[in-house]
Amino acid sequence: MSKRSPHVGSDFDDFLAENDLLEPTTAVAIKRVIAWQITEAMKARGLSKKAMAERMRTSRSHLDRLLDEDDTGLTLETLSRAAQALGYRVKVELAAA
Repeated sequence: MSKRSPHVGSDFDDFLAENDLLEPTTAVAIKRVIAWQITEAMKARGLSKKAMAERMRTSRSHLDRLLDEDDTGLTLETLSRAAQALGYRVKVELAAA
């Protein structure tokens, strides 16, 4: 009789949690969505990175970090300034696990 994989029947989140990868993977996924949304909003408004940085009253390198999909060190203040510069507001919500 063959040994069954312990992951058969479990979901991908369970697999990530068992391997201590759920939190960092989730953080990167969230950051990728945020960076994509900001990039798309910039395109829709015809804003260059330089113009966006000026609207946020920050440097171009700071904006590049905001748009870096893998840099999860995003502060709520930076996110709020980016949203405001684009005419949006930030909505944060916690959901049950």
